[in-house]
Amino acid sequence: MFYVYVLKSRKDASLYVGYTNDLKRRFEEHNNGKSFATKNKAPFEIVYYEAYQSKSDAKYRETNLKRHSGAYTHLKKRIQNSLIESM
Repeated sequence: MFYVYVLKSRKDASLYVGYTNDLKRRFEEHNNGKSFATKNKAPFEIVYYEAYQSKSDAKYRETNLKRHSGAYTHLKKRIQNSLIESM
């Protein structure tokens, strides 16, 4: 399985979108400062994820969320209560 995930920083409530084939390992890497993109924002919590059979589908979805603000905005609207309740 491949996963597209959204992390929320407990430090400043910023969001990060990524994809991986091992969600638990990747989450631990983010929280332990082993990811260059997020090392200054730890600790994190997972607020959302999607599972895919295909790596290319997961990568496409991650790219879509990062490059197209409409897709990202739509996702944030869908999970708005999760973003608030996780605070």
